[in-house]
Amino acid sequence: MTSDKYYIPYFIPAAILTLAFVIRLPVMMRFWRNDPNVRNVGGLLLLGSSVFYFGRPETIAAMNRGTGISNFAAPVVYTVLTLFCAACLVMIIHWRGGDPRRVRRTTWTIGVIYSAVVAGLWGTFALADVPVERLRDLDTYYANTPWMREHIMLYLLAHTTACAITSVVTWTWLRQVSGWLRAGLVLLVIGFVLNLGYDTVKLIAVVSRWTGNNLDWLSTYVAPPLASICAVFVAVGFILPHAGEAVQGLWADFRHYRSLGPFVKELAALDTGSLRLSRRSPMSRRLVQRRTQISDGLLRLQPYMDPGVRQRALAEAAEREECPARAAATADAVAVIAAIDRMRRGIEFSAETAPENGTDGPDAHAGPGTLTDPAGAMRSPDLVAVSRALRRSPAVHAHRARYGRPADYPESVTS
Repeated sequence: MTSDKYYIPYFIPAAILTLAFVIRLPVMMRFWRNDPNVRNVGGLLLLGSSVFYFGRPETIAAMNRGTGISNFAAPVVYTVLTLFCAACLVMIIHWRGGDPRRVRRTTWTIGVIYSAVVAGLWGTFALADVPVERLRDLDTYYANTPWMREHIMLYLLAHTTACAITSVVTWTWLRQVSGWLRAGLVLLVIGFVLNLGYDTVKLIAVVSRWTGNNLDWLSTYVAPPLASICAVFVAVGFILPHAGEAVQGLWADFRHYRSLGPFVKELAALDTGSLRLSRRSPMSRRLVQRRTQISDGLLRLQPYMDPGVRQRALAEAAEREECPARAAATADAVAVIAAIDRMRRGIEFSAETAPENGTDGPDAHAGPGTLTDPAGAMRSPDLVAVSRALRRSPAVHAHRARYGRPADYPESVTS
């Protein structure tokens, strides 16, 4: 676990941050030009993963060999880390919003300050004498070396400042949001607070060297795993709002799709001309297709509608003291099965020929009131509620029995 080849504390967070970047990539490609928040989050995730890719001992050794300069990877890694800090602050500024001129001015100020930090990193490294290559303990090994001491403190202070500001500002937003966004912000707060822990451990180890003590193990063995945990929280914090809403929407579509199964079975005898989609089709598309199939079926039943049937069923539901929404769904379901029976027998509804005291029996002039009310006005029924009534309502089963139709809805209907 501590070998150069399998240094897990660096590889795992790099992979997780890369995954977060890939998950958000479609959104970034779509809104890259128009939404600065999308650009900021994308840049932050890319820089965060780069820190861990470049920070692996194996990668550090490769950069040092490639340039022929001992510890050349140090300013490279610290530069990427500093840019990550700047990206965090810019993200916070754009999330907070406000006067566009103030946002641009603050963003420009952050850019200037952290550009100066990057320049300072390369300048101090150029002035320092670091002949011995150190892959994991460079901070403590050179803690007392002129100019390298300033080099190390420069990146630690820049990182600590960015994490502290980001933690405080993100924490203040928790009261203003809810749902998946709040959960994501909680994880971001935890991640950036843990980053402060990383900085604290590093600073303790470095300052300990200044005082003649040796706490190098804090920097070498505690800080890297802590940084890995920080990266996991930050990555999941950015992924969770987007992924959570997507999964929640998919689950809602799936439940909606299953709920409409009995309605589709009821209208199965109608030739609506709807195309059957593969089970591999997106759930949202399958749901639209199922709703379209039901709407087309109801339109086919339009000539056989008798609003009086629905009114009588609604009155019966009121006598059973059903709530208004459930009573309406029951009445619509009764009207649907009556209209299907009339269509099967080829009897269209005519207001002039309808009996005054019509009945909803098998010989009645009946049709569903699911598309028109007694006054003839168009309306939209609650398809899910009607579908549930077709499956579960005892009153609907009783009316269906009058037409000699079984009330069997196997589980396969809802799949």
